[in-house]
Amino acid sequence: MTREPLRILTTEIQPWRLIKDRAEADLGFPLEFIEMDFNNAQRTAALEPTSYDVYDQCFHNLDIVWYWRAVQPIDTRRITEWDNLDEFARVSRANGRSGMGDVPATRLFVQQDMTLSDTPSERISMLPTFYNFDSFAVEASDIDVDQEIKSWSALLDPKWAGRVALVDEPAIGLFDLAMALSSAGRMQFEDMGNMSVEEIDALIEHGIGLIQNGHLSPFWLRATEPVDRFLSGELKLASIWSPTIVEMKRNGIKVRQARPAEGYRAWHGGMCLSKALAGEKLDRAYDWLNWYLDGYAGSVVARQGYYMSVPERVKAHLPEADWDYWYEGRPAAQDLNDIAGRPAIKAGETRSGGSRLDRARHIAIWNSTMDEHNYLVRRWNELVTLAAAKGRTQRRAS
Repeated sequence: MTREPLRILTTEIQPWRLIKDRAEADLGFPLEFIEMDFNNAQRTAALEPTSYDVYDQCFHNLDIVWYWRAVQPIDTRRITEWDNLDEFARVSRANGRSGMGDVPATRLFVQQDMTLSDTPSERISMLPTFYNFDSFAVEASDIDVDQEIKSWSALLDPKWAGRVALVDEPAIGLFDLAMALSSAGRMQFEDMGNMSVEEIDALIEHGIGLIQNGHLSPFWLRATEPVDRFLSGELKLASIWSPTIVEMKRNGIKVRQARPAEGYRAWHGGMCLSKALAGEKLDRAYDWLNWYLDGYAGSVVARQGYYMSVPERVKAHLPEADWDYWYEGRPAAQDLNDIAGRPAIKAGETRSGGSRLDRARHIAIWNSTMDEHNYLVRRWNELVTLAAAKGRTQRRAS
């Protein structure tokens, strides 16, 4: 193997520990994964482009990195499966619907003046990888979630007071709160995907009120946190990612992801190339990108509940029962394993929201980085700090 590894800056949503050995064996060179939280990964990618070779995050984390010219365009002629990628990242109105916020295609193609748009070209800013359609989890031991939880406004229902938590990520958790307030008629937005300072302030004030009256519990940061908090009975509803739902099911928690009538909050992952890459190291980076789309990685992330941008390659690597459950929305024909090979999905269960295409037609908003992102982060951190302090006070009192 080549002694110097290809360095991949990533986050916890990438199950790199489960694909590293296979990838190295197939590629013939070592890989080094540098895992950080969302905000630090984005900051490192923008300001330290020589510290990594490939930046692996999401399209809504791209704008700041592109602004600093930390990454270089990707030549689609060097992407083996480019013509087979599905439309969710390549077309602004995939399935006839785009949704609000940072629609991936609007920042996909690199133009002659180095701006980004949805006008096709042979160069792209970020290679689309896996994606999903998120909402919130509901502990379903005494609720028919599909029948009783119809809206994002459920996050504000007083009957769940003290047992609701949001994710601590301003480009994600903020929209869960915004969708809840909007659907409950408590706020209106001119453009929810790109809020004004006044809208951000109003949103945060609503959040402060929900914390002070005891409705919102402390926010969660790592995807494993909600598992313990649902197990203990502390939480009943929460922002959620699909790997956490799988882990909850593995732990025997009866949980269901809501399908809000207003639509899902969608996101799309991708990979960028550092501007410092050239020569043989750049060649290896392209080899890694092509390997990632070739099916095996997609079969791994499928068991986390994620869809890959080249679904037919994934289908060739997944048992039929897994494909039918995760992609087609059919009842599990048998017990299915999680990403680590442990039983998690019971035979007969169906994935909430239906098939990949059904869920894709139901997008309300995409995770977004707004024009006022820096201001938003400062205000969001006030909210998170207040919730944490309130939680500590309540624990001491009990």
